[in-house]
Amino acid sequence: MQNKPIYTTVFLIAFFLCTTLSFAQSKKQQELEDRRQELRQEIQQINSLLTKNKSQQKSQLTLIEDLNYKVSVRRNLIKVTNQQANLLTREINDNQNNISELREELATLKDNYAKMIVTSYKSKSEQSRVMFLLSSTNFQQAYKRVKYINQYAEYQKEQGEAIKAKTAELQVINKALLKQKEDKQKLINENKIAQAELVKELQQHETLMAAINKDVTKYAAQIKSRQAEANRIDKEIERIIKEAIASSNKKVGKTTKSKSTAYAMTPEDKVLANSFISSKGKLPWPVEKGVVKLRYGRQPSPIVKTIMIQSNGVRIETESNAKVRAVFNGEVYRIIASKNGNPSVLIRHGNYFTAYSNLGKIYVKKGDKVTTKQEIGEVFTNPSDGKTTLSFSVFKNSKTENPASWIYKM
Repeated sequence: MQNKPIYTTVFLIAFFLCTTLSFAQSKKQQELEDRRQELRQEIQQINSLLTKNKSQQKSQLTLIEDLNYKVSVRRNLIKVTNQQANLLTREINDNQNNISELREELATLKDNYAKMIVTSYKSKSEQSRVMFLLSSTNFQQAYKRVKYINQYAEYQKEQGEAIKAKTAELQVINKALLKQKEDKQKLINENKIAQAELVKELQQHETLMAAINKDVTKYAAQIKSRQAEANRIDKEIERIIKEAIASSNKKVGKTTKSKSTAYAMTPEDKVLANSFISSKGKLPWPVEKGVVKLRYGRQPSPIVKTIMIQSNGVRIETESNAKVRAVFNGEVYRIIASKNGNPSVLIRHGNYFTAYSNLGKIYVKKGDKVTTKQEIGEVFTNPSDGKTTLSFSVFKNSKTENPASWIYKM
């Protein structure tokens, strides 16, 4: 009986460690499942966009861009599903080990309990207990024997309860094991389908790339032309923001010689900017539905790898007639017209700016105060290929920042 506290402490530590590990695995499993569902939804969205634009006559460049994106997302889906299945395999192995250990513990408990019952049966009569007490040499010994009889009865009861608890625990783990095996098989089946789709897409990709490689010069020129137009718009936005910075500094009495690169803010501007910063990573998407077709930063063209693309924002493909929404409270600083392209809206949030380019319709004007998710316009749909693409950028003063760091789950 003296070892019982030590045994209890060891058992509780082991139980705590097992529970913590199980919780960590379940949390990781849920994270992977959430990511898998996001990727599946992304594939559904791009398939929906492609289906709606099926009647449009698309260029080889547009087709290969769409296919590249689908292949990339599909590969990520397969990767995440494999990670999920591998984690389930580890959890299944852990549970199988737990079941084996529990069965051994249960067998030992039942064996000990059976021996106690036999011993108890042999000395169960009241006469035997009375004789056991009467044979005591003194009162103290008789007291200890009474205490022993009571403790033995209590221990029998505890052993019975322990058997019930172990049996219930075994049933729960067995049930969890069956569910894990079903989930794993489901993931394996889904991955087989995804891999078959990937094979088809890679075959299409190979065919398209063969056609493009026959006339690389033509497609390289198209990519460079797009990049030049994007650069022109970016430079115009940067120029306007630098003018805004110079104007704000002039208002507070700073000379133009100081060439400050920071927007001089009023107390109200500072409150707005701080609020914008505190919402980093939680801002809503500038369109309700869409997929990011081009991410932020310098990257090789997915079509002609030798051409580098500089993206100062993100390019989001969305559905036709999609409404553009302000991602945060602010003021419409400028409506930027474009000679060769479509207009842009520039919204100021203190010393931060967000830019929304390639709009077909505009619902706001310069100086308007806007609120989070307020519709400010409509994305332009290209009649030649049916593409509805929004270019979205975030600036701190005149320096670009990665929109994926600001927009929720981008």
